[in-house]
Amino acid sequence: MARTSTYLNFMGTTEAAFNFYKAVFGTEFADPFMYMRDIPPSPHNPPLTEAEQGKVMHVALPITGGHVLHGTDMLKSMGHEFKPGNNFSLNLEPDTRAETKRLFDALAEGGKVDMPLQEMFWGGYFGSLTDRYGIQWMFNCASKT
Repeated sequence: MARTSTYLNFMGTTEAAFNFYKAVFGTEFADPFMYMRDIPPSPHNPPLTEAEQGKVMHVALPITGGHVLHGTDMLKSMGHEFKPGNNFSLNLEPDTRAETKRLFDALAEGGKVDMPLQEMFWGGYFGSLTDRYGIQWMFNCASKT
């Protein structure tokens, strides 16, 4: 089922922030934390320091009304820089790849594609962009069709 959630970006404090949110909302994480060390090696990614390997790649926490907060740590070594406005993205999870592509292409018009839609190691069809109004969008389609 398609859903929309919010993705929060932190500079190294994701784990602490999400443990705080877990206590506030009294809910449980959807899955265990995934860390940067869990990313398969790739010639496209710079090597990570030991400290960076312990940073959070992904976490999901259901909060209220079926809404899910996701989080990740930004890494300077990957060119990430915290600026007001880039600390969150709207995360769309359409039911099909065709709908994912349609939404991606429409929102990208006049904006900037940050990561083209592509297959990812976790099995999703993923991409990200900043629309013409400066809003960041992420797309993650689990369907293979």
